Amino acid sequence: MSGEKIYEGIFAVHKPQGVTSADVIRTLQHHFNPSKLFQPWLEAERARRTRESNNQRRRRRTQRLDVKIGHGGTLDPLATGVLVAGVGKGTKQLNDFLGCTKTYETVVLFGAETDSYDRLGKIVRRAPSEHITREMVEKALGQFRGKILQRPPIFSALKVKGKKLYEYAREGIEPPIEIQERPVEVTDLRILEWYEPGTHDFKWPEQEAAGEEKAVAEKLLAKDDALPIVSSVEAAGSAEKTAEQEVSSSTKRKTPPPLGSPKASEDKAPATAEGEHSPSAKRQKVSTEGQAVPAQTEQTSSDAPEEKSDTPPQKAESTLQPRSPAVKITMTVSSGFYVRSLAHDLGKAVGSCGLMSELIRTRQADFELGSEKVLEYRDLEAGEEVWGPKVQQFLEQWEKKREAEASAKED
Repeated sequence: MSGEKIYEGIFAVHKPQGVTSADVIRTLQHHFNPSKLFQPWLEAERARRTRESNNQRRRRRTQRLDVKIGHGGTLDPLATGVLVAGVGKGTKQLNDFLGCTKTYETVVLFGAETDSYDRLGKIVRRAPSEHITREMVEKALGQFRGKILQRPPIFSALKVKGKKLYEYAREGIEPPIEIQERPVEVTDLRILEWYEPGTHDFKWPEQEAAGEEKAVAEKLLAKDDALPIVSSVEAAGSAEKTAEQEVSSSTKRKTPPPLGSPKASEDKAPATAEGEHSPSAKRQKVSTEGQAVPAQTEQTSSDAPEEKSDTPPQKAESTLQPRSPAVKITMTVSSGFYVRSLAHDLGKAVGSCGLMSELIRTRQADFELGSEKVLEYRDLEAGEEVWGPKVQQFLEQWEKKREAEASAKED
């Protein structure tokens, strides 16, 4: 060994759009493996493996020696922002970041909803959105603050009977048990920007769900129908009067019409599966004793690879591209919160449909977006002379923080 300092710990990367969290880890390894900064770590790991027993060495014989890297909470390809990464022994501390609070900025586009609740999915149904105003959205957000129960998206990595929900959805199969609501907490939820129809470039997807895939999505989406949220008829009437007029939140919600409905404004609810009934429990606050179980991975959207459906996807008519309003929202939430579900539920809360069009994770624990606080992804391609000093500084700061925390515990 050279005796040089071994750098390990936690830092954050600014993940760009279009790559998975796993892609980021592989890219980091690609640049870290041949670097000068991490050669001492690799030498120490090589020496440690040499000291292992013969049985352990045989087991590792086919394993390539890479810098050990992991992440502390998945961001799907659509999302950008803070991705916490651990190097070496830092990977053992990543669990601490699964249960921490996170801050997001998202854009919700009204007028359509997809099977995945975001713009990467396929359109399942549409609804009128001309009646939606900023004041209406402001009022609707009130029911999503504090401790609430939230139903995860049908396209998520949650496992039911050993199988991920998105696998059921892509096979056109309804999960064997009902997707249960989970307790989450929202400590901050505010509008950052309001976009009137025709003033933005956010678009719906160009593909529609079809066949069994669409049927299953409609069945699962229909199970939220009993939640007491404003109907589109009442919302439209409210918009015609005054934005300040009180809108009853106790009125039974009417589900937006499914695709292909002869009258999109009739708000006919799609039928549930034979013998099934929509849940009668209303959205409710969770008591102070109700605790959210930390998710093992942060799922804002399915980051699984695209799979082809047996039924060729249909393209939505170009005339149906939206002249709908959109809203940018910031939120600080607990572990296990699905931003896509908020977008979906908010659409219903204003008597329409909604989907997540953009997502940025601006903060996770103490890591916030900013050139001095996270590693920019483009720095990796610029070479070690650019990213090396930054990563070294981040890991040194982490080490000092840990030492300070350890010292405080001893005192």
